[in-house]
Amino acid sequence: MPVTTAALAVALGTPTTLASAAGDPPADLGYAVEDGLYPDRANVLALTGADLIEGDGNITVTPCDGPYQIKVWAVKLKTGDSRICFAAPGRTGYLKVNIPRAYRIETEGRDVKAGVSISGTTEELTIARDTSMGFGEADLSDPKQAVLLQLRVTGASTPPGVSADITGLSFSGRLNIGDIKHCSATLIDPQWVLSAKSCFTDQPFESNTLLAGPPKDKTTVALGRPAINLMGGHASDIVELVPHPDHDLVMGRLATPATNIAPAVLSTTGPVAGQKLTVPAFGRTQTEWVPTSRHDGAFTTGTVEASGFSLTPQNPNETTVCQGDAGAPAVRQVDYRTFALVGIVSRSTFANCLGSSIETLGGAHSTRVDDLHSWFQFVRAQSTGWKTQALVQSGSGLYQATRLNDASWTGFQDVQNKASSLNGIRASSATGMNGDTHVVAISNNAGLYHTIRKQDGTWSPFGNVFDVAGELGNLTSVTTAGIGFDLHILAVADGKAFHAVRKQDGNWTRFRDISNGRTNITAAAMTAVSGELQTGIVSNGKLYHSVRKANDTWTAWGDVSGQANQASPIGPITSVSAATGSDEAHFVIATDNGTRQYHTIRSANGSWAPFGDLKSVLGTVSAKSVAATHVNGEVQVAVTTSDNKLLHTIRHTDRTWDTPVPVALQGLPAGPGQLTMTATWNG
Repeated sequence: MPVTTAALAVALGTPTTLASAAGDPPADLGYAVEDGLYPDRANVLALTGADLIEGDGNITVTPCDGPYQIKVWAVKLKTGDSRICFAAPGRTGYLKVNIPRAYRIETEGRDVKAGVSISGTTEELTIARDTSMGFGEADLSDPKQAVLLQLRVTGASTPPGVSADITGLSFSGRLNIGDIKHCSATLIDPQWVLSAKSCFTDQPFESNTLLAGPPKDKTTVALGRPAINLMGGHASDIVELVPHPDHDLVMGRLATPATNIAPAVLSTTGPVAGQKLTVPAFGRTQTEWVPTSRHDGAFTTGTVEASGFSLTPQNPNETTVCQGDAGAPAVRQVDYRTFALVGIVSRSTFANCLGSSIETLGGAHSTRVDDLHSWFQFVRAQSTGWKTQALVQSGSGLYQATRLNDASWTGFQDVQNKASSLNGIRASSATGMNGDTHVVAISNNAGLYHTIRKQDGTWSPFGNVFDVAGELGNLTSVTTAGIGFDLHILAVADGKAFHAVRKQDGNWTRFRDISNGRTNITAAAMTAVSGELQTGIVSNGKLYHSVRKANDTWTAWGDVSGQANQASPIGPITSVSAATGSDEAHFVIATDNGTRQYHTIRSANGSWAPFGDLKSVLGTVSAKSVAATHVNGEVQVAVTTSDNKLLHTIRHTDRTWDTPVPVALQGLPAGPGQLTMTATWNG
C-alpha cells in the first residue's frame, strides 16, 4: 500500500501526546552519545522500502509533497510513485542508505555526491544543484541494477547568518566526531573544551576507557553559536584528547585557541538537591534528530553523590537528556548572564527523545566537576605556549606549580611523590630546556639530585648527581642554566663554587672549582645570554660576577657594586637570582636579612645599571627567597616572604612593572621557603 503523508509524518517523529508521570530511572542509563544511527530505522524501512542506516542528522526523510532538497527514484520503493524525498537544510550532510534499484536523483539548491553500486562496482556521482541525473536502469542503452549507498551534501545555496549569542552560554558547543557521531562540549580554557569520555569510545558500556592522544576520527568543535549554521563564534579541530582516569570526562585541545569566547567558570561548590540548573546542548529533541540550534534545557538536581548527580526536567512534558547531549554543561546561574559550571552530562534514559520508545519521564546523570580543579589545571598546563614553572620548598619537601596562559596558577604538587623520595628537600634550581623542566635539588642530608619533568607532566626518578659528577661536602645552594641542550650546574659547597655540565646525551662532566680566590661563598645565580653563562656569586655578603665563555674559560670575578657605580650602600646579600632579557642579564637580590630587594641589569657591552630598589614594586616585604626568569620576552620576578606569601610580578620590555599578585599556595603543607622559577615551552 502507498505510504500516506500522515503515516510518513509519524515515522519522522511528529510529536504525539506522551506520558508525563514521573518514575524511578532504570538502574542502567545509556550514554548520551549521538552515534548517528537513523532514528526509527525499522519503521521507515517498513513504510518506504528504503533502509536509512546512519548519518550526521543533516539529511532526513521528508514527505515529497512539502519542501525537500533531494529526491530519489527507485523501482522497489513502497511510496506508490517510486520516489522518496529528503530534507537537507544545512550546508553539508551525510546519510548512509541502502535503496535497491535506484535509478535517478534530483536536487533542489544543493550540490550532492551519491555513492552507488552498479553491477557490483561502486562509484561516486556528482549531481549539481537544481539538476537531476539518471543511472543504472535509467540508461536504456545498457540498463543495470543499481543500489544507492550514500548521499552527501557538499554545498548549500543560502549563506549563514551571524552569531548573536547574548545568553551568556557561548562557552557551550557541538562536537562533530567523524561523519556521524555528535556530542556537546564546554569551553573551559581558550585551548581546551571539556566533554564526555564516552563520546570517543566505541562501546562505553563494555569499556569506557580511552587512550590519551589525537582522536581516532577527525573531530571539530563549534562554539559560541546558538545555531550551528551561523557565522561567528569559533570553530576548531580537536587535536588532542586527555581522558580522566575514573570519570566520564575528557578534555580536548583546540588546534586554534578560542580567544573571543569567555570560558565557563568552574563551580567551587558542589550541587545541591533541588537546585535549578540549565543544560545548553545540541543533542536530539522530541522532533529533531540532530538539531541545528542549541536547546537550553531547564533541569532540577536530584540525588547528589560523590562523583555525580541526577537531573530531572523542570517541565515533565519536555525531553530529558538525549543522544548528542553528552558533554553538555550543567550550569547554575549566579548572576545576569553569569553561570557556574557544576557538571558535565553523561547518561540518560532517553525518555521522550526522538526514536525512543520510553515515554515515562526518566532520569539523567551528570558528572560533578567541583572537586576536579587540580585535574583541570594539570591538563591546562599542557596547553601550547610559554609556561612559568615555580618550585617552592615547603615543610620538608619540594612543590611545583605552573602559571597558565590566563595568569592563574595550578595548585602545588609534591615533587617527591611525582619523581621519587629523597626523605626531604631544602633547596632546588630549575631550568627549562626543549620543553622539559630540569630540576636539581639539595636533599635534607646535603645530597644533590637531578630529575626531569616532561612536557606531559610526568617525572623521571631522582638521580644522584654526586655519583656521576663527583661528591661535594657541606653543600649549601645550587643554581642551573641551559645552553642548547646542555644543563649547567653551579653548586656552592664548603664556601666555594663548583661547576659541572650534564650533556645532551645524559653524561656528566666532573665538578671543578671555579672560585678563583673568592671565599665564604653562600649563594649563586646563573643565566645563559648569547651562548655564554652570566654568573653571580655571593661572597662575604657581596655580589661578584663572571662570564663563562663558549670555550669553557671564565673571566675574573668582578665586584658588581663597584661596576654598577652604586651610590647608596647595599647590605649583606641573602638571596640572588638571575634571568635573561634579550642580550642582557638581569639580577635580583635580597639584602639585610631579606628586608630590602634590588634589581640590576648587565648590558651586552659589559656595563651595569645601578641597583634599583624594588620597594616601589613589591612594597615593604621581607623576602626569604627571590627568583627571576625570562618568559616570552619578559622578566618575571617572585619572592617568598617572611609572612608566608608568594608574590609574583612581571617587568615588561618597556621597563614598567606589574602590581605584584599573591600566588595561591594550594597544596603546600607549610609556608613557602626557598624558591626557583623557569620558563618552559609546550608545543
